[in-house]
Amino acid sequence: MGRVSLEGIEFHAYHGVFSEEKKLGNRFTVDIHVETDFQQAMLNDDLKSTVDYYKVYQIAKSHMQEPVKLLEHLAHLMIQDILKTYPDLLAVQIVIKKHNPALGGVVNYSVVEVTYPDDYEASQQ
Repeated sequence: MGRVSLEGIEFHAYHGVFSEEKKLGNRFTVDIHVETDFQQAMLNDDLKSTVDYYKVYQIAKSHMQEPVKLLEHLAHLMIQDILKTYPDLLAVQIVIKKHNPALGGVVNYSVVEVTYPDDYEASQQ
């Protein structure tokens, strides 16, 4: 078992509840971690035996371009598509940071972290 990660992916996007966020957008940072068995990739040097992080990046990018209100929902959508592409993954974690959220004070960023299967199993009960 091993981990494939993309960390510090930066986007300018229009996610949020407030009208200013929808008009001006904001800076977001996304981290994606997937747990998988990539033993065959280690032995055979074959991309088909592991997670292609280019595909994972493209999934994140496509969702960042479609505005939603809640980062929790955004993370959920990303996880769904990552699991459709790689159904044998053992775990997926998405961390989304919204820089300088519009809260009326100084806040570096708000953070939402969603992990499959833990958060998903809890939501099904």
